[in-house]
Amino acid sequence: MQNTILETNKLCKTFSSGGIQQHVLKNLDLEIYEGDFTVIMGPSGAGKSTLLYALAGMDKPTLGTIQFSGREISALSNDKLAVFRRDHCGFVFQQIYLLDNMSVLDNVLASGLLVNKDRKAVTKRAKQLFEQLNLDKTIWRKFPTQVSGGEAQRAAIVRALINDPEIVFADEPTGALNSVNGNAVLEALTAVNSHGQSIVMVTHDVTSALRGNRVIYLRDGGIRGECLLGAYAGDDTERRGKLNGFLAEMGW
Repeated sequence: MQNTILETNKLCKTFSSGGIQQHVLKNLDLEIYEGDFTVIMGPSGAGKSTLLYALAGMDKPTLGTIQFSGREISALSNDKLAVFRRDHCGFVFQQIYLLDNMSVLDNVLASGLLVNKDRKAVTKRAKQLFEQLNLDKTIWRKFPTQVSGGEAQRAAIVRALINDPEIVFADEPTGALNSVNGNAVLEALTAVNSHGQSIVMVTHDVTSALRGNRVIYLRDGGIRGECLLGAYAGDDTERRGKLNGFLAEMGW
């Protein structure tokens, strides 16, 4: 039986604008398991990113609780949430957010040195991750504007992994990339997941979603269904057909 790394109980998120309340998440119960590649899908406005940011401790729920490895994080102060994110989570966004005035390597080291002051150890870890994600030495010393979008996003994945997080959150990580660069990023995420890294990814793209072993469908702030695909071994007809059939049932 898999261990639960994240669990929500009756999670609600409400936004107020102009005196009107918008209920984005509604009494949502969810378990995320260690080692899974969990994908969250759904139409625009379903609450996908809101859920992701709540799970990651980047936004507080209005009601309900979130537990990380048995520890409630939803009631933590902002300062304690910042420490929680630094120590336990990695983040990959659609916008890459590498600093243009620093080399690709230095962008990664800057994150690593926040936790581990041993520069030699952090540098060794960074280079191991660069090699794991097929980023050769010619990339390391370049600035983000000098590399392709796919290379920059893979470097962002290295940055997300540098502190050995228990879980990585990815919000549309291929959304701003062409198909070639997007596939390179998906290969990188699949590779790190195959080594046991827990991943939660929001996407609207079926090809990206196929990389997950579990796809959760969100609509109107609640979970409407889930599809278990098993470990990724390639984009075969059976796997794609199963996911497309599930999405059709969900009204995709």
